[in-house]
Amino acid sequence: MTAIVVYESFWGNTAHVARAVAEGMGPGTPVLTTDEATAEALGSADLVVVGAPILGFSLTTANMRKSIAQDRKAPQAADLSHTPMREWLDDLPRGDGRYATFETGFTWSPGSSGRVIGRGLARAGYRVIAKPERFIVAGSYGPMRDGEIERARAWGAALARPALAG
Repeated sequence: MTAIVVYESFWGNTAHVARAVAEGMGPGTPVLTTDEATAEALGSADLVVVGAPILGFSLTTANMRKSIAQDRKAPQAADLSHTPMREWLDDLPRGDGRYATFETGFTWSPGSSGRVIGRGLARAGYRVIAKPERFIVAGSYGPMRDGEIERARAWGAALARPALAG
């Protein structure tokens, strides 16, 4: 089985979770930003795990990204250097692999970036193997709540097991 983990992250929390998921999936599992997750990288993957933060009850929009760029309360500037997840999904080439999605956010948010990502992957022909998973941040800019990185690693290991069975 060949798997990759793709993510969008602004303050590093989702990137940290993506790396933990990949560690759980096994040594050498690539962790790619949306810029790095090219058609070639996706074409060789049997399983694609994709995650992004949940902001405004969903994936960020262009207007939200403008607001994030001007946020002076953040402990550091947000990383807006990569292709937005919405744009990446719009340009996603047709695939036939399997997928799982995750999001980082608060426990009480009624929306889901994971479900939006899943709809984009399904439109491109990918088949779901797990319901979206939410990993909890402790504050607006992080860090991740205690135990969430370990939970992400365990979730990655669990995803790898059914994927191996085909």
